[in-house]
Amino acid sequence: MQAKARVRFLRGSPRKMRQVAALIKGKAVQEALNVLNYTPKSAAHNLAKTVKAAAANAIASVGSAKLKAEDLSISKILIDEAPTAKRIRFQSMGRVFRVRKRYCHITIEVEGEPEPETRRGRGSRKKKTEEKATETSAKVTKKAGKESKVKAETDAEEKTKPAETAETDEIDSEEEKDEKGEA
Repeated sequence: MQAKARVRFLRGSPRKMRQVAALIKGKAVQEALNVLNYTPKSAAHNLAKTVKAAAANAIASVGSAKLKAEDLSISKILIDEAPTAKRIRFQSMGRVFRVRKRYCHITIEVEGEPEPETRRGRGSRKKKTEEKATETSAKVTKKAGKESKVKAETDAEEKTKPAETAETDEIDSEEEKDEKGEA
């Protein structure tokens, strides 16, 4: 992914801009900004602003979720000459010297690879709900399996209990009769 930023008709000599631009060519954006922040040249401030603009353009075109400033690097820097403004400076004995105020154009191109996007559309919701449904059905079958085992055990116990309970019921009923008879 490539993005660029241009500054045109910038006040400053192209030669002086190129000296500072050589310091940051090919570096990562964060590293280039750190270098420019500690470079004591007036061209460094203008280059830093242009680098920030190029990084912002790249992030805006792809999206901040996919691309971070740390992933970008400077691939190309062009410093072109712009029209020169000609002024005069008065000197002694009626003479005039020519003063050339030089301008330049800066073009900075950055590139970086955006992170692959995780699916967040409707399709992923369906997948998530399907996954949850399979998980819950698996849990239900596990619970059903446990319940069926418990139920089978209780059924087996009940089959053996009726014979026992019949005897105990007879004993209980005899004891109740005796108590009633005594009372």
